[in-house]
Amino acid sequence: MQDVDQLGTALGGFSGRRVLVRSDLNVPLDHSGDTPVITDDGRVRASVPTIRQLSEAGAVVVVCAHLGRPKGVPEDKYSLAPVATRLSELLERDVTFVPQTVGADTEAAVAAASPGDVLLLENLRFNAGETSKDDGERGAFADELVRLADAFVSDGFGVVHRKQASVYDVARRLPHAVGGLVLREVEVLKRLTEDVERPYAVVLGGAKVSDKLAVIENLLGTADRILVGGGMVFTFLKAMGYEVGNSLLEEDQVETVKGYLATADERGVTIVLPSDIVAATAFAADAEHEVVQVDAIPADRIGLDIGPDAAATFSAELATCRTVFWNGPMGVFEMEPFSHGTRAVATSLAALDDLGALGVVGGGDTAAAVRALGFADDDFGHVSTGGGASLEYLEGKALPGLTVLED
Repeated sequence: MQDVDQLGTALGGFSGRRVLVRSDLNVPLDHSGDTPVITDDGRVRASVPTIRQLSEAGAVVVVCAHLGRPKGVPEDKYSLAPVATRLSELLERDVTFVPQTVGADTEAAVAAASPGDVLLLENLRFNAGETSKDDGERGAFADELVRLADAFVSDGFGVVHRKQASVYDVARRLPHAVGGLVLREVEVLKRLTEDVERPYAVVLGGAKVSDKLAVIENLLGTADRILVGGGMVFTFLKAMGYEVGNSLLEEDQVETVKGYLATADERGVTIVLPSDIVAATAFAADAEHEVVQVDAIPADRIGLDIGPDAAATFSAELATCRTVFWNGPMGVFEMEPFSHGTRAVATSLAALDDLGALGVVGGGDTAAAVRALGFADDDFGHVSTGGGASLEYLEGKALPGLTVLED
């Protein structure tokens, strides 16, 4: 894969060249007020360095991205207009928001731009061709995007596991390069899969075991320790014979988890489960709650966080590691009474950075959690921008948005 500098050399410089940049600007928006508010701008901030690099090199930078899951037609709540405003603030220069993704008006806006200008196109997924499974429909939309540019830079790691028009098909049609954000993500993921510095621990949380089946299976061959929290832990506890009350449980995955526990034992991989749980009477911040042992979860209660003893054990396990990958909160971090387990793991990962070890926050809800709890991205070795893409990489899957760049 060639980088941006190599692409610039191949093009004879970027000055006046139109460069289509696929960024990941899929940020959470709060629509409760008069205007939408971005509640976590981490992905926007992460996109800035590559956009700035191209702009300062004199390119006409045409940024494209998606937001949410519209069904191939425009929906106001998924407009990228608020993102254009935030991107402009971060770049400290005007960003022209183009209210269409493709078409004559968009082509005219790009043609009118001057070297160094930055434009942001409206949501790619307002066009059915972006995510179509039909190669012809997807390719036709890619052809419209290609008319806007002389070259393509892939800098949205959160979408490289998708075979979509702006990720895959455009790269097949234009001179292309990998952006700095994606390059950094791949470098870090290689450190998690090739010549790993050990001990290597993986912390898994979030709601469902079924979301992480393949990655758990793959990690049983690479990780030294797997620490499990979040809603998915109750399926593990059930597999060990414990009752879990009203806690989240995937009954159809219990036998699969029993198999994982047996495989871990055979391979010498340590599975660390919580010894205690914060159990509440309801899924609510003001619900009555108490700390209980995992073998004594009341039948009428729901587990919403790992307990303090578990948090201390997890922290001690992580303190001796040289490499840690974390994906999934330990509890319902959005509610203060159930945020302490997630905070404990975040604090442990931040401490690794001071010791020269690598702690990776695995994107998605995990990245949102650490920011919501007051941590900065530079507190950690790396904060990924792509939860799903990171997991698929760790599963050993080929990611279409990366393989298409390897020529």
